This record gives sequence, structure tokens and C-alpha cells, in this order.
Amino acid sequence: MIVGIGIDVVDIVRFERSIVRTPALIERLFAESERDRPARSLAARFAAKESLIKALGGHAIIRWHEMQVVQDVEGNPDFELSGGLAEHMRALGIDHVHLSMSHDAGIASAFVVLESNRGAA
Repeated sequence: MIVGIGIDVVDIVRFERSIVRTPALIERLFAESERDRPARSLAARFAAKESLIKALGGHAIIRWHEMQVVQDVEGNPDFELSGGLAEHMRALGIDHVHLSMSHDAGIASAFVVLESNRGAA
């Protein structure tokens, strides 16, 4: 059962200007393992995190470092969740997070679907 959907788009040039103007944003938004990437990749990861936040319905318990964008064994984007966010997801019965990301023509985008098997027949 789908319990949440989120989508976000980021203007890559605008995002890059922001991280150049305020370098501390990179440390604030991304875990150390995510930081050594080109601006288009960071923008897509930011869009992914924003999409997850939207799928959950808001920012109340979200910590940026508790949601890292990683690759699964097949090279597909995935989230590695930790701390209070991971606990919140378990409490909501969310069993799987589907993530799709892209960047092209100056735009980075991401789409998240939250899935739960609770109540499934």
C-alpha cells in the first residue's frame, strides 16, 4: 500500500550558486559520504531528500544527515536512513522507500514513493 509520494525539482545552476556562496550548506545538507560529487549530483540528492520529506508530510522530525542517498547493489539510488528518521519510518510501518533521480537540461529531479505492507491482505 502506498502511504506517501513526494517529488522535487532543483535548478542546478541556482543550487550551485547557493553552495558556492554558502559552502557550509554542503556540510549541513549532506553526510560526508555524499559530499565529493559534482553540483548536478548534489542537486539531485537534495531533490531526493526534499522528496522524502514531502512524502512524509513535512519537516518536523527530519535531520538532513539521517537520510543519505546511496546506491544499492545494482547501482540504483536508494536511501540509508538512521536515527530518529529511521525510527519514525518504522513507527509508520513504512517497509520500502522507492527513489528515482535524474538530472538533465539544467534541472535535477527526484521522486519518492513510500510503501507499507501493514493492513495488506
